[in-house]
Amino acid sequence: MREFAKNELEKNNGKNGAPAFIACNEKIFDVSGSFLWKKGYHQVLHVAGEDLTDHLLNAPHGTELLERFPVVGILKKV
Repeated sequence: MREFAKNELEKNNGKNGAPAFIACNEKIFDVSGSFLWKKGYHQVLHVAGEDLTDHLLNAPHGTELLERFPVVGILKKV
């Protein structure tokens, strides 16, 4: 499985034709196909290209929602 450094994840922010990837619990999910992630934003609170692990702790849904999306890699540990 492909490993993404943080700076590589940041490039996949859903802007200018780039795919929208988010990280959670070290997995990288491709949320590009979701209408909830238009132009790399979700609910005006979250931005694609970031590790959202901590943000999802306070979300109204659990991380199981992310299992609907393809895993495209893992986030490299620093």
